[in-house]
Formats: sequence, C-alpha cells, structure tokens
Amino acid sequence: MPQHRSRPYDSVKRGLDITAGAVGLIVTAPLQMAVGALVLIKHGRPVLFRQQRPGLNGEIFELAKFRSMRHPDADHVTDEQRLTPFGRALRATSLDELPTLWNVLKGDMSLVGPRPLLVKYLPLYSEEQARRHEVRPGITGLAQASGRNALTWEEKFKMDVDYVDRRSLALDLKILVRTALAVLKRDGISEEGQATMTEFKGTATTGGADA
Repeated sequence: MPQHRSRPYDSVKRGLDITAGAVGLIVTAPLQMAVGALVLIKHGRPVLFRQQRPGLNGEIFELAKFRSMRHPDADHVTDEQRLTPFGRALRATSLDELPTLWNVLKGDMSLVGPRPLLVKYLPLYSEEQARRHEVRPGITGLAQASGRNALTWEEKFKMDVDYVDRRSLALDLKILVRTALAVLKRDGISEEGQATMTEFKGTATTGGADA
C-alpha cells in the first residue's frame, strides 16, 4: 500500500478540516437530531450505518452515516429493494453524510479526498489505483464533483489519483463548490440501473479479479 507523501498544504488542510468539522457538527446538530429521528421512524434501529473502511495508507477506520436502507428481510434482497424513498432523499441531498463530520474531526477523513470504499477492494487495486490512499479519504472528492456514481470505476480512480497529485486549497474549494451544485441538481446520484454503484471487481489490466 503506497504511503502518505506529505506536502506543505497537508498541514493547512488538516487545520481546515478540524475547524470545519467542529463548526459543522455544532451548526448541523439540530438538523442531525431531526434526521436521526426520521431515520428511527422510517427504518428503525440502528439510526447510524457503521462500516469498516480503509483510510490514509490503507489503515482501517469505522465510517458512520445515517442509515438509508431498511433491514433485509431475506438474503437475496438487493440494495435497490432495500433503499426506501426516504433513503433516496437522504442520499440525493447528502444528508446521510452529516455524521461523517465526526470522522473528519477525528482525523479519519478530510472534507475533500477520494471517497473511502470497501475494505474488500484493497487487493483489487492496481499499483496506480492504490495511490488514492496516499491522502485521507474525503466526504467529497474530484470524482464526486465530476459525476458522482454516474462515472465508471476506472474514471473515478483516475480522478482520485489526479487529486492526490494536484491537491491544493484552490482545488479543494473548487471541488466543494462543484459538489454543492451537483447535490442541488441531484446529478449522478446512482449508476444507471443501480441503487448506487456496481461492485468493483478489479480491472482487466490489474492483478485483481477480472472486470
């Protein structure tokens, strides 16, 4: 797994993350309580979805989000069937992401960076794709500001590595503005024909599984 290669901006970026995470948690506290109450009514307990994800240098942390799916009634139930209209609204507005501000404050994540994916994908990345773990994962990233789940996996990974190489305050601000616009327009919330995004199984040119 590639190791973090620090840049002068990284210390500034972490300071901004701490400030934004703390302020964000305080400002959104009433909204988070309201959303949590609605999740409890619509989906029951637990209110939060928690899952292990790889972060900086591939180190594992626990990601927390508001739950957007009901519990499966059977093993064969798909994500599409479990995703409720209320859950779709949460995802479309990115309100399900609000608890991840705590992950930002703790240092697991950043406001901007490659999205943290599933742990099981780690052995499937090519050496180049694995470079996405040279920085902290983000609540949003270059890929999310450029099409979200409407992009292919290869397009996403290329943008993730591009961000690693070009990260700067100007780029972060640009990504945050573009993400806000994408959320308002509800662009690229899911891949066509899918509740979210198809499972990554590796690319044909990597040492991982066949695409």
